[in-house]
Amino acid sequence: MTENQGVEVLLRSHAYLREVVAAVPDTAWAAPTPCSEWTVRQVLNHARIDQQAYGLLLKGGRPDSDPFHPEDALDGDPLAGLDQVLTMVADAYAGLPADAEQVPTPLGPMPLASAAATAAMDAAVHAWDIAAATGQNRPLGTDLAEGIRPVADHLVDHLRDAFHVFAPAREEKEGYDRAEKLLAFLGRDPHWTPAAS
Repeated sequence: MTENQGVEVLLRSHAYLREVVAAVPDTAWAAPTPCSEWTVRQVLNHARIDQQAYGLLLKGGRPDSDPFHPEDALDGDPLAGLDQVLTMVADAYAGLPADAEQVPTPLGPMPLASAAATAAMDAAVHAWDIAAATGQNRPLGTDLAEGIRPVADHLVDHLRDAFHVFAPAREEKEGYDRAEKLLAFLGRDPHWTPAAS
């Protein structure tokens, strides 16, 4: 993956997250999600704080709260707050030199393409969580899954073992498309519904 491809995947994941959040009904913010014990509101705030961390670390800063306690803050218009963070992250990554080899991330320094794709994986998977929880027909999509899969293959097993930030991988069933295979690898049931919670 080239540096430009990594940033392009990040921008596509941000567009997906914005689209999903814009379509959340006002009555659905307390709905359960594929993230065990977290509501739609908490998953969105977790994603917002994670993205904030990716952007602010480039400037030597830190996010405003703990992403693993996402109930701590989500005030005002959810989409407006999210959009501000995603714009900051995109601008920060776009401003990096294409050959940057030591880009700081919450998971340690990485080359630019990997750092951007890792941030994209976080945004896209949580967008899918919210879409699934709110009954939206907005799948992750093959192109986005293909852009994320190389960094997932490189990082996720280590993160699962060392930090327990992903559920165990699920069986990739016959007939799964690339997005469904990625979700299963990340510990999601690609056909999760609110009734399953």
